[in-house]
Amino acid sequence: MKIVVCVSHVPDTATRIKVGSDGKTIDSAGVTYIINPYDEYAVEEALKTKERLGSGEVVVVTLGSENSKETLRKALAMGADSGVLIRDDNQRDSLGIAKALAEEIKASGSQLVFMGKQSVDYDNSIVGQLTAELLDYNCVTVCVKLDINGDKIIAEREIEGGREIVETSLPAVITCQKGLNEPRYASLKGIMAAKKKTIEEKSAAVYTPKTEVVGMHLPAGKQPGRIVGSDVSAVPELVRLLKEEAKVI
Repeated sequence: MKIVVCVSHVPDTATRIKVGSDGKTIDSAGVTYIINPYDEYAVEEALKTKERLGSGEVVVVTLGSENSKETLRKALAMGADSGVLIRDDNQRDSLGIAKALAEEIKASGSQLVFMGKQSVDYDNSIVGQLTAELLDYNCVTVCVKLDINGDKIIAEREIEGGREIVETSLPAVITCQKGLNEPRYASLKGIMAAKKKTIEEKSAAVYTPKTEVVGMHLPAGKQPGRIVGSDVSAVPELVRLLKEEAKVI
């Protein structure tokens, strides 16, 4: 079985983000990029599935610039067999990303696709569902437990206030949530082996975005705290502030 894992090249969550001079993109100077954390669960689940089957191939796919190969190499070091870079230096919306991924998945013939439930850059949480719709595949999102037996899939997914168990079948797109597994660390042997693994580069089809980023700004800073007193005499003033300014009572 050929298993495809879609991964994203995203800014490290510890990076201090600055808005670029155009007011529409981030300033990439000094920004460290990593594999999208949720995609690590997807890579791990693909590798575990291959190990359970005793055979197969895990192919990691990403859409982006030359720098995105760093993320593919990380997945290859974890144990994936090969990678595909769909080269596009332009900014795409979620539909554009899904279209590029769906075209590659369809060409590969893969019936099982893993990806993170969302990327930590734009947090749209929709690429998995869009990709499944374009492929006409079944889709299970925010998956935290998975059992695949032949073409049958039983998955447990996270929902508000609880968990839901669903049953579906291949072909399918599974989006992965924290708790599904514990991603393995890339060993020194894996890192060295990744240097010899193939990354195929393809040109993305031209896409006209359906949405446009018209502006980007950082959230307003928090207001400093205020001390209205140090004993019970401050209670009336505190109540007044909570009622008239904070408007929480």
